[in-house]
Amino acid sequence: MGTRQIEFQIAAAPPPRLDKALSRDVPVEENLSRTRLTRLIESGAVQIDGVDVHDPKFKVSEGAMVKIVVAEAEDSHIGPEDIPLDVVYEDADLIVVNKPAGMVVHPAPGSPNGTLVNALLHHCGDDLSGVGGVKRPGIVHRIDKETSGLLVVAKSDAAHHGLAAQFEAHSVERYYRAICYGVPDANDPRLRGVKGVSFEPGNIMRLTTQLARHKADRQKQAVLFHGGRHAVTRARVVETFGKPAGLALIECWLETGRTHQIRVHMAHAGHGLVGDPIYGGRRKLAGRSFGDKTADAVKAFPRQALHAAILGFEHPVSGEILRFEAELPADMKNLIARLHDPLT
Repeated sequence: MGTRQIEFQIAAAPPPRLDKALSRDVPVEENLSRTRLTRLIESGAVQIDGVDVHDPKFKVSEGAMVKIVVAEAEDSHIGPEDIPLDVVYEDADLIVVNKPAGMVVHPAPGSPNGTLVNALLHHCGDDLSGVGGVKRPGIVHRIDKETSGLLVVAKSDAAHHGLAAQFEAHSVERYYRAICYGVPDANDPRLRGVKGVSFEPGNIMRLTTQLARHKADRQKQAVLFHGGRHAVTRARVVETFGKPAGLALIECWLETGRTHQIRVHMAHAGHGLVGDPIYGGRRKLAGRSFGDKTADAVKAFPRQALHAAILGFEHPVSGEILRFEAELPADMKNLIARLHDPLT
């Protein structure tokens, strides 16, 4: 494996810790995050004034000469595959894609290939500068296999570190569109009795619970109020369907980002998503609200009707505020068109 040497001088008024000082002063084009620099220090790849330093807390002085030996990024063990991608935005540090329903994000048992990562390895090729020392796309968030919509993926170590920090801080803007059973409404007395459900001005439903893996079904998440991980989802009705209304197009946005969060929260509120195979999205519609063909179309919808529509964040390298929007996919558009004439 080849290596490269990076040499530079510590600038004025350095931070007290070596890892922080290196993160501030290392040339930007090297795309080395603080996490990666810490690992390089601990592995003995950093010299200060000709002396090996292994402690990230080492106090470095202004004017000190730094030499870092960095191994060239290794090829990933995951194979590239020529799979078409809907690329919404791309630069040297990151790529935003509109993922189709049916595509797994990352290889896993049962889905070893045909994933978004396989496709990105082919699409990006040598443009991947390396994440954690490996030429691979940096996955900082995921959406379920059968959920469509926007994902941002890091192409460099610095972008991976910066994006991960934003997701951890819950500062990334994420809006989803979904079709649910029933119509969430502050005037519904049933909802007032559901623990964890409240309403904010503008008829915005707020769901606040803990989430954890279901004890009996390991494929599911379960709502808890003690233990688990804190989760907050908000939802508002965009449009209703049926006479009287029995389905709704809703917009959901996340304060946190947990596995299946929107799906399990909406099911907890009694407004499960159409087509959801895990959380009961196969309910029978009221016959007086929908005609047989419309009811059959809803019943036959093959996946959870959920789409990651809006994604906004600060570019982790340039600092530019980026915001992207992906229109609904054809299957959801077609279902909504059917719902506009519900009695047929």
